[in-house]
Amino acid sequence: HVQLVESGGDSVQAGGSLTLSCEVFGCTYSRICMAWFRQSPGKEREGVAVIDNDGSTIYADSVKGRFTISQNNAKNTVYLQMNSLKPEDTAMYYCAAARTDLTRCNYDGLQAGNTYWGQGTQVTVS
Repeated sequence: HVQLVESGGDSVQAGGSLTLSCEVFGCTYSRICMAWFRQSPGKEREGVAVIDNDGSTIYADSVKGRFTISQNNAKNTVYLQMNSLKPEDTAMYYCAAARTDLTRCNYDGLQAGNTYWGQGTQVTVS
């Protein structure tokens, strides 16, 4: 049973920084794609950043230059370093993980299926 556990959400002032973490438990497959999505009330879920097993990354235009996605050496934990936070970054942030042999490692691929999701961690910027 695969489980994703997120942490790090908080309330911060505009211009501040936060680091979100997501650890994957119970996944025995070594090559996984991991990502962060976010959803605000009344809006659709949107992709924020993706990191493939080889370390290649994708960022949403709205966060480029401010957010950095990374993973640990064991590749079972993904981080999202968020700097220069803006009120429009306020959202529930969700971690996603999928096997690279079953899923295209991009926003559409991860939302299409065969993806594990965390429960979400709230980020509020005022």
